[in-house]
Amino acid sequence: MGREVRPVPINLRNTRIIPFEFQYFEPESLEEVLQLLRTYGSEARVLAGGTDLIVKMKVRAVEPKYVINVKRVKELRYIRVDKDSIRLGALTTWRDLERSDLVREEVPALYDAVKSMGSVQIRNMATVGGNLCNASPAADSAPPLLVHEARIKLASIEGTREIPITEFFTGPGMTVMRPHELLQEIIIPRKKGKSSFIKVSRVAMDLAIASAATYVEVEDGVIKDVKIALGSVAPRPIRAIRCEAALIGRRVDEKVLREVASLVVNEISPIDDVRGTAWYRREVSKVLVYDSLIKSLERLRR
Repeated sequence: MGREVRPVPINLRNTRIIPFEFQYFEPESLEEVLQLLRTYGSEARVLAGGTDLIVKMKVRAVEPKYVINVKRVKELRYIRVDKDSIRLGALTTWRDLERSDLVREEVPALYDAVKSMGSVQIRNMATVGGNLCNASPAADSAPPLLVHEARIKLASIEGTREIPITEFFTGPGMTVMRPHELLQEIIIPRKKGKSSFIKVSRVAMDLAIASAATYVEVEDGVIKDVKIALGSVAPRPIRAIRCEAALIGRRVDEKVLREVASLVVNEISPIDDVRGTAWYRREVSKVLVYDSLIKSLERLRR
């Protein structure tokens, strides 16, 4: 008698269909969204660009009973500037960021990340808020926003709260957001330093094997302020606090930069996966941090 052949469950394939039922909403105001989140809470998922959520739904990694598409909420899509900060609405697309002279000049690390992220088609769909809320350790927007010390504004029907982005991620796919909350805005302080972002991936448009962002301020040849962040080398995007402390107050010197960049291995905890080994991530992180520091310093001299 021949071997029994069992059909492959549809939930193991990335098909063109979503193989379960859910209730779908298309609110047109922030108030409507917050009311829906209060009503359905953890049983609901917010759909922004859909570049992550739809894939997860197709393979049944998540099976929400309610899907709230916020694309029609125009009040969540903007790039605004005031004296002290740049404000990004959660629905601001990566293409919006790519076309922004303000982002390119004042948040160059984020602009670098945009240019390395996906295809034009993906950038037209994907949103900065969705990228953060997906909370992937490889999220391209996270290291740039970490070095620029962004704050995250969360909204619920009860009101709003702001938290530093350093407190936003709690683990792979996890954030401090409560089930009834929505990421409303990213607030980036305006500073006089320069930043950069570099990543390595297997092929163009792939997720990062490892990534690094840096921000630097220099006064009279001495590093006055520096921020270093990394992605894909820990359970969540992280700041390399000890490396930063080792650079502040030091003169700009290639040997010093290389020595401090090598210390980043003490602050990361990479793993082996289909994209790369832990060993490779440790080694390449040292190079990425050094190269990003050099790139940020070069931008300061322009």
